[in-house]
Amino acid sequence: MGWYIGRRLLQMVPVFFGATLLIYALVFLLPGDPILALFGERPASPTAIAALREQYNLDEPFIVQYLLFIKGIFTLDFGQSFSGRPVIDQLADAFPVTIKLALIALAIEAVLGIAFGFLAGLRRGGVFDSTVLFLSLVVIGIPVFVLGFTAQYLFGVKWGIVDPTVGGDPSLSELLLPGAVLGALSFAYVLRLTRNSVAEALSADHVRTATAKGLARPRVVTVHVLRNSLIPVVTFLGADLGALMGGALVTEGIFNVPGVGRLLYQAVIRSEGPTVVSVVTVLVLVYLLANLVVDLLYAVLDPRIRYV
Repeated sequence: MGWYIGRRLLQMVPVFFGATLLIYALVFLLPGDPILALFGERPASPTAIAALREQYNLDEPFIVQYLLFIKGIFTLDFGQSFSGRPVIDQLADAFPVTIKLALIALAIEAVLGIAFGFLAGLRRGGVFDSTVLFLSLVVIGIPVFVLGFTAQYLFGVKWGIVDPTVGGDPSLSELLLPGAVLGALSFAYVLRLTRNSVAEALSADHVRTATAKGLARPRVVTVHVLRNSLIPVVTFLGADLGALMGGALVTEGIFNVPGVGRLLYQAVIRSEGPTVVSVVTVLVLVYLLANLVVDLLYAVLDPRIRYV
């Protein structure tokens, strides 16, 4: 296992550098001058422009800029945004909020999605199975912003169960409704994926053999059916964790959540390249680590898988 983890970490190195190089190139090689954009319609002196270019290393060749950025990552110095605030401070404020929001959404989609999908798979073709499949299809067909505004109006404005919006440094209870909205679409996919996996596992040879040997129904269902059915679900959840953290833009905007989505949106609007690149780089690391954890969970769920 140790050798496998070491190999996977080494494989992540070129992926990390390739992804960050591509991201950096897409942001800083775009047409336009971000320094001139800071001044808008106001006239700017050549001296001030030259000083800002030097401050943000924009007077260096592209590859030198990228290497300086990588150096800053390893020293936890992400530089300053064009507004003058250190990017590391912006990340420190936004990421804890989005992590809490993403974990709530992940817990909702994992627990409820697996539970409902598991029961639907066991009752394939029944009333419960048809009902949850229909409801999941409805959820998939509703855009996130429609679901978000509807939940905000019903639970926050009309019924007054929760606050319509959250403020700075929100608690877990304040993030429950945004987390439920964020995880709703993935919940529907997890439900359908679990249902199909369970239904397929029920007809597998090893399940029929276990039943024929007289094993108790609960043991057959939990050990031989559910455990093997979770492998594709875990794969989806691992990839979805990064998507939840990076794709919370709409949900955070609706509920005024001060997280990564709002930070990234404001950075794009203001053409703050250092902030955009830093946020996306951290999300790349989240994706890589999530995939590593998923691979390690395969051996836990399937005893036939061994890493050497």
